[in-house]
Amino acid sequence: MGEPMERIELETPRLLLRAWRDSDLDSLAELCADPLVMRYFPELLSRDDCAAAMARCRLHFARFGFGFWALELKSDERFVGLAGLSWSRLQLPFCPVVEIGWRLGHEFWGQGFAREAAEASLACGFDRLQLPEVVAYTAALNDRSQALMETLGMQRQPAGDFDHPNIAEGHPVRPQVLYRMTEKNWADIRR
Repeated sequence: MGEPMERIELETPRLLLRAWRDSDLDSLAELCADPLVMRYFPELLSRDDCAAAMARCRLHFARFGFGFWALELKSDERFVGLAGLSWSRLQLPFCPVVEIGWRLGHEFWGQGFAREAAEASLACGFDRLQLPEVVAYTAALNDRSQALMETLGMQRQPAGDFDHPNIAEGHPVRPQVLYRMTEKNWADIRR
């Protein structure tokens, strides 16, 4: 793919979407060990799992210039969670495609931070990176994430719903729903 792009960082009125620091590992491990936060994931993540995830995020940034950013409150520099854009690694008919995602500490829920970070991520994806589309997927049980996807203007793609190939058969979060936003949808929303 040639030379890596400049690594993008974003800012919203309340958040920094920034590169990962080694010092984020403790906060990420705490986030991913929280049963409330991880309710719609197949399992809690260990500290080693989180270190590996941070390494993958850094590699993605090095290769593409964007990825899942660490979220930090501008007011007091607290770690909020993560959000951003990443090339999906799933072996599914709609891939390869860039996905949007977020994961925030439960103490930050209901304050609009996920929406703020997601809107900044979508703006980066469409306005700066010129992506043709962005998808989101989540467990069919995850009504809160689906509500945010719809609030963002993403369109549900029922024909694209799938069983997550990396989650065991019979697991309650294996059935996933697919949402999509195209560059045209984004432009229409922004008018």
